[in-house]
Amino acid sequence: QVQLAESGGGLVQIGGSLILSCVASGGTISNSLAGWFRQTSYSDREFVARIDQRGSFTDYGYSVKGRFRISRDNAKNTVYLQMSNLSPADTGNYYCAVGNDRGQGTRVTVSSGWGQGTPSTVSE
Repeated sequence: QVQLAESGGGLVQIGGSLILSCVASGGTISNSLAGWFRQTSYSDREFVARIDQRGSFTDYGYSVKGRFRISRDNAKNTVYLQMSNLSPADTGNYYCAVGNDRGQGTRVTVSSGWGQGTPSTVSE
């Protein structure tokens, strides 16, 4: 069983970019398919991307195609997810999967940059 640790999540503004990493320990990832999926307010489990063992074949979910890119470095036992042109719909927990193993996830929040606001009263 391989242990997976995702990182790279955080807060980003609309249109911004992030790169997620998934580092494996306790075994090699080179013989396994790898991928990312996410949990959002719209879906409990949405397929994001996958990549074959050599990195020759990739596949993407419809909502991220053209904006996200999955890659892997087997020598570093790491899978990456480059995300660009992010929107609030991309907000969620992102999980790495290698073979039958899954990480704990990393949180991505895409913000409009506007705060909640506060009421203000002006009196004479």
